Amino acid sequence: MAKVYSRPQSLLPVPSGFCPGCLHSMAIKLVGEVVDELGQLDNTMHIVPVGCSTLNLLYWKGDNLGAAHGRAPAVATGFKRVCPERLVFAYQGDGDLASIGLAEIIAAANRGENFTVIFANNSTYGMTGGQMAPTTLVGQKATTCKMGRDPQTTGFPMKMCELISTLDAPAFVARYALNNPKNINEARKGIKKAFEYQLAGKGFTFIELLINCPTNWGMSPLQTLDYMESNTIPYFKPGVYKDKEAEV
Repeated sequence: MAKVYSRPQSLLPVPSGFCPGCLHSMAIKLVGEVVDELGQLDNTMHIVPVGCSTLNLLYWKGDNLGAAHGRAPAVATGFKRVCPERLVFAYQGDGDLASIGLAEIIAAANRGENFTVIFANNSTYGMTGGQMAPTTLVGQKATTCKMGRDPQTTGFPMKMCELISTLDAPAFVARYALNNPKNINEARKGIKKAFEYQLAGKGFTFIELLINCPTNWGMSPLQTLDYMESNTIPYFKPGVYKDKEAEV
């Protein structure tokens, strides 16, 4: 029987520690597949902040560099400037990036630092107990907003792709959803493009991946996919928000 699929060589052969049905596993698998395809494992540096993304320390076969909560873009900036030939990516969640590390991500993007940020958006603080995040949808319940997010008191969900794409420096900014095979394949292409832009020295690249959180959403994995289709995707619209190559 022909072998049609195997684990990416960039990932260690260990079981996933993410919650059952969590799309963080899919996200990091896509990154691993792209790194394999580009033949960059020995050249890649994975910047790991605090959050569910910290579990990637258990799975990533290549080099890892830890960062304080929200500070991955600052750490990535320092490493990339010292080792400009390396493929550098930070993998951040929404609480880590859009709240605690908002200043860092905006500053790095505005400077056009030549590394890539993979932003996993599941609209909640996943690791610390399901609190409301900057990306929690209006009406979506969390441990710190039991009745659902009320924009009159907590504002509206932050749209990071739209925000970062207004800056002049970023080279590629795009959002993808990981809720079905078609969208997953598009996300893989987007991650590859971001890495290729970085390797070509074109500047800052930002990939947002819409994922789920069955545990903190209080849903089955299948129900979360339906919720994403009906609620997450209509608000956080997938697409390419900035592509400097296409603008030329």
